[in-house]
This record gives sequence, C-alpha cells and structure tokens, in this order.
Amino acid sequence: MKNDYIRGKYENNQIWRRQPFVRTYLLRLLIFSLILGALPTLFIGAASYYIATRGMEEKVNEGSMHLLLQTQLRVEQMLQSLEKSTTQFVNSSLLKSTLDRALTSQDFIQVRGLQAELTHLQSTAVVKQAHLVNFSHDWVLNLLALKPLSTSEEADTFRTYAGQSDGIAWNTRIRLATDTAAAGEAGADLPGAPVETISLIYKIPLIPPGSPSKALLVVQISSNDIRSVLTHSETLGVHYILDPAGNPFLSSRSDAEAYRNINSAIGRRVQELGQAQGFFYAEVNDRKVGVMYRTSGYNGWTYVSVVSHEAITRETKTIGIFTAAVCGVILLIVLVLAYFGSRKMYSPIRSLLVYTEEIGEDGEPERGRKDELAFIKQRIESLAVSKTNLKQLMQGQAGSLKEFCVLKLFTGQMSDNEFAFRTASYGFPTEWNQLGVLTLQIDSLRNTRYKGQDRELLLFAINNIVDELLPAQTRFSPILLNESQITLLASQTEDVQELRSFFYRTAEQIKSTVEQYLQLTVSIGISRPFTQLSESPLAYGECLEALKSRISLGPDIIVHYEDSVSKGTGETVVYSHLKLIEEQIIQSLREVHLQRVNGLFQQYLDAVLNKELYAQEHRILLVQLVSRILQIVQEQGISVRKVVEGEAVVERLLRMQTREEISLWFEARLFAPVIGLLADKSETQYINIADRMLAMIHEQYDQDLTLELCAGTLNFHPVYLSRVFKREVGLPFSDYLSEYRMKMAKLMLETTSMKISEISDKLQYKNNSSFIRNFRRLFGVTPGQYRENLQNDRRPPES
Repeated sequence: MKNDYIRGKYENNQIWRRQPFVRTYLLRLLIFSLILGALPTLFIGAASYYIATRGMEEKVNEGSMHLLLQTQLRVEQMLQSLEKSTTQFVNSSLLKSTLDRALTSQDFIQVRGLQAELTHLQSTAVVKQAHLVNFSHDWVLNLLALKPLSTSEEADTFRTYAGQSDGIAWNTRIRLATDTAAAGEAGADLPGAPVETISLIYKIPLIPPGSPSKALLVVQISSNDIRSVLTHSETLGVHYILDPAGNPFLSSRSDAEAYRNINSAIGRRVQELGQAQGFFYAEVNDRKVGVMYRTSGYNGWTYVSVVSHEAITRETKTIGIFTAAVCGVILLIVLVLAYFGSRKMYSPIRSLLVYTEEIGEDGEPERGRKDELAFIKQRIESLAVSKTNLKQLMQGQAGSLKEFCVLKLFTGQMSDNEFAFRTASYGFPTEWNQLGVLTLQIDSLRNTRYKGQDRELLLFAINNIVDELLPAQTRFSPILLNESQITLLASQTEDVQELRSFFYRTAEQIKSTVEQYLQLTVSIGISRPFTQLSESPLAYGECLEALKSRISLGPDIIVHYEDSVSKGTGETVVYSHLKLIEEQIIQSLREVHLQRVNGLFQQYLDAVLNKELYAQEHRILLVQLVSRILQIVQEQGISVRKVVEGEAVVERLLRMQTREEISLWFEARLFAPVIGLLADKSETQYINIADRMLAMIHEQYDQDLTLELCAGTLNFHPVYLSRVFKREVGLPFSDYLSEYRMKMAKLMLETTSMKISEISDKLQYKNNSSFIRNFRRLFGVTPGQYRENLQNDRRPPES
C-alpha cells in the first residue's frame, strides 16, 4: 500500500547508531572512594614506618656509640695503666740513683735491677721493649742489653723524642721491636721475633715542661694488644683508631685505603667544625655505611665505628614488612568497601540513566564520549525543549481541540461525564448553575461587499470575535455548525428573568460588535435555560426554531425560543429533535461508525414509532432518511445501485409491518453496505489527501507552510488533516515537514555555495541555532562540518 511505501522510504533515510556507555561516573566515584580511603592509610603507614625506623635507627646508633665508648675506655685503660706504672718507675729510688752516673758492664747489679723493673711495668698490654736513655752520661739500657748511646742505631730517634714539647706522649708510628717475652722462653742468646709496636715516650725529668731532658724512657707495647680490643664484625661493625694527625695507625693498608674518604670527612668535622663526636653516612666500596666517631680528650685519638647500612636497618625491614602487610590488608578492605559502596551510591544514577535512555529519542547523536551525568543532563534538556515545543504546539492546537470537543457535544457524540472530565484540562467553566445556547446566522450578503463564497470565512471571523469578546468564565468555546455560529453560555444565577436578561445582553453585544467590524446584519436565536450538558443539542434545535421567526419578523433580530413558540409548536420542537437525530446518523455514517449508527437509528425509531404525532407519517420519514443516506453515497461519487442492487426501496419500506423488520433491513441492507463503500472511499480519499499534502510540502517547503494553511487550501478541518496525514505517512505533519527541509538543506549544502544563514532563512527557521540543532539531530554533524567533510572528500589527493 502507498502508506507502507511512504513509511518505508522515510525509515530508510534514517540510520541511528547507539553506542554503549563507558560508565565514567562510576569509575570516578570508585577512584574517589579509593583515594579517600587509601590516602589516610598510606599516610599513616608511611608515618608509622618513618617514626619506627627513625626510632630504631637512633637506638641502633646509640647502641653502636655506647659500644664505641666502651672500646675507647678499654684502650685508654690499657694506656693509662702503662703510664701509671711508668711514672712509678721513673720516681723510684733505683732509677734516681743511676741517672747521675755512668753505667758500665761492671754495674751489672744496677743494670739487672733496672731491667727487672722495666720488664714488670704493669699494664694490660704486654711490654715488648723498653729503652732507658741517659743523655748526660751517654748510655742506653733496654730489656736485653746496656750500650753506649753513641753506638746505638736509634740514637737519633731518641734525641728526636727528647726534643718534643710534651713530657709524656704516645708515638703512633708503628715500629718493629724484638719480642722479649718470646726471647726469654727461647733462651737468652736467641732473639725473639719482631713485632709491631707503638711507643710511650716519657721525658725525665717531667717537670718543668720544655726544659732539657737528662734522660728518656721509651716503652713499646704490641699493636695487636690494642687491636684485640677493637671490634671487627658484620653485625657490630668495624672499629679503628685515628691518631691526632688522622692516620689509621692500627689499620691494614687495604682498610686504610677503603676508609680514606671517611677519615678525611672525620678530620674536617673534628678540625674545622670542632665536632668531637658525631654520626654520618658514607659509601665504602659502593656500599652505604654508617660512621660514628668519638675524639678522646686524653690523647687526641679518634675512635671510629663503621657499620653497614643493612645492619643498621635490619630491624627496620621487619617493621617495614609488617607495616606494608597491615596497610595492604587495610587497602584491600578499603577496595572492597569502595567497590560495593560506589555501586550502592551509583544505583540511583543507574536507575535514572536507564530511565532517560528509555524516554530518549531514537535519533540521539553519538554519546560514547559523554559520562552518565552529561547524558542525563542532555536528555533532561531535550525533554525540556520537547515540553516547550509540545506546549507551544498544544497552545496552537488548543483552540481547535476545544472547538472539536464542543462540536462533539452538540452532535451528541459526548456524554456529560466525558465532557466534565475534559472541562478542567480545556479551561472550560466549571462553576455554573444554568446553561444557554446562542445561535448566530448571517441574514443575507446582499447589498454588502461580500460574496457567497465568503460566507464560511465570515462565520470563522464571527467565531473569533465571539471568542475574544466574551470572558472565558462565562462561555464554552464557540463553534461553527451547519452555517451557524454557536455559543454555549454558563451562568451561576438561577433566576429565570436574570438569565433571559444575561442571554439577551450577551447576544446584543455580539450582534453590535459584528455589525461594527464586519458591517453585517445577523440574527441570533436564544434557547431556553437548561442544566445538563447533554441537553445542548436540543437547545441548539430550539435556537434554530427561534431563528425561523425571521420569516415573519424579518432579519436582524434577537429572539428567544419562548417568544417564538405558539400553540401547536410542540410538534415543531419534536420534529426538530428528530432532525437532530437524523443529522447524528448522517454524521456517524460519514465517520464509518456502524455501532453508533445502529444505536442512533434505534433512538430514531423510538421517536418515530412511539409518538402519535407520527403514527401515519413514519413511512414517509423513513423514506426521507433513506433518501438522505443515498444522497451521501452519491456525494462520494458512488453509484446507488451498489447499495440497493435494483431493489425497490420505497415498496420494500411500505411492506414492512414490524419494528424488528424495519430495524433489520436498515442495519443489514442499508447501513452495513453504505459504511463498507464509504470506508473504501475514505481510504482512497485519505491517500489522495495525503498525496496532495505531500505535494504541497515538496513544492512549498521554503515558504511559511502550516497545517492551517493546508486546511484552508484543501477545505478540510486542521484536526482532520492532521489525523489523515499521520495515518497515511506515519509521521505528524510538522515532523515530516522538518525532515524534508533538512533533506533539502543537505542538498543545498552539496550543490550550492549558499551560506548556512541563507539556507536557514530560506527554510523558514527563525534563528540559525534551531536550524543547526535540527540538522545535527538528523545527520549527526552540524551543517558547517558536513560541508567541510564534503569538500575534503572532493579535494583531489596530493601527488
């Protein structure tokens, strides 16, 4: 069918692609929850680890410093004990008696006594060699022999010692000395193995300092005895000693070379900065170590402890692993809570998102790069725009809908309850006690500037005048029906005289206004007051009956129904009601509503057969009704033979004797075939009307084309045209017009160089933004982007 072809052609021109959402808002919510829970955990963990490791390192360093202090005390105890025993020897009477004279081999008793005293000097370190030098009498005595000083190989060294300013001093220069203890065990004649020693230099006399020395005592102790006191382990570190000059006199060459930078740093701290003790980090053989040092006030020696950084931080690693494990568990809990909490908080957004996706338009542009809230915002804005457009459309169509509703009321197609239900939505009066109908008809167009074909236009103008003239709370929407303008009035008063006066003043106001603006003579009929809306068709009949008084009273009148009736007028009123039912039957046939036609025909039979007035006239009235129905068939261009099929209708009606027979014949032989033929004709008519409307759109798309303009051109009511067009095309008139204009805009972009603003004006858009928005909604890009893409596609490729 043609409507299927039009619908298919429309749908084929639209390709919409829906892309799945990347739920970025849920991801952001999850990330925010994780950050909110993870940052405090990481901060607390880092702070706890930092505080614990600092405390642990401080305790390790403090313990290492105590150990270094103990090493210093043990070494100094060793040195001080030797100095004390040396002082006692220097002050002994034996030594004093021998210093003032020369000793020879004959003085072996004194020599043995001195050697014995030297051998038994008290110290925790073993005395390896001792030299008693007498500069005045030129002799030198050691633990093994007595010889002249001038013949000694170390005479110059002794004189150098004697020239020092200090009375008691330690010489850290390593010297080799004969191990007298090993020599004594091996035999007096065999020398012991040489050992490394350091020397205690004691000038005699000790006081006053700086005076020439008469004698000199040099005591040598083993370096290994001092080394044995120093710690050397991976856990406790390496201990060594620097003399006042910064020399590691007890260290091996490899150690001295490895610790050279450390010793230089210690020397700078002690000499330049005056820091007698301290701690710092350094690198030895590409390994980080912690260095602690203490400078002794006793002899100026610096005691150094070098501990590997791994040993210092060994305990902190355990703390770090434990802290990391606890933080990991907390972070896992935070992750679980953040995941489920985020999903719980996201559930309203998800529900709103699903709802907005369901209510959205099918032709939405791509939205894959938008998050949920942006999409929801877009849909809400779209709904707001749609609401505004719909409101504007409803406002534009409200008048027609109101008129259509009142028209159905006056044609008996709407009950009291249905009309009352629509009253509030249409803004009709709701508070009233009495109703009345005014029916206006144009008397004559003779001697006016109007012509016969202007009658419908004049009635339309009069209807608009009444709509603007009367307050909305006193009347329902004025309508046009059968060359009459009808106004249904509402009043709260119940007094009959006041109602008659109100109806008359209103009619007079309408009549004078029409005469003022249109220069027309009109007559108005006024019905009797009534209380039920369903009585409106009867009141309309009363108005028509009142207007018949113009035959005797002349035109340009306002007449009440009560004033026009006389004796015997009840017959006319009943006949008017019968004519109204007849008009309703004709209207229902035109609307192809078989059930309603059958119901109205039963009412018609009730009025015809149950009134004595029509006892002898019912066959004539039925023949008249059949004639009206066949007239409708002929008006549609259908042959009457298709209905009656050669049957003698009048004879058949005259032979019918019962109501059932009449009812069956009308329903089966007349109403059903007529409605079938009219339905087929309506289908063809609908297609013809739709084709004519499509042609108008295709020819006048660049003009201010509206549904009302089409209705005026095709002589149909706008509501009827809207329903026919949507039925045949599948789209409302405005939507199809907008889509066709967009297609033509696309064609203009492809084939002309017109500006976008010129195209927008040509297509009757009030502003460019509305045109650009509709174009992007249909094709997914703006007009400018479409033209640019088209130019890029047409541009020849670069060689």
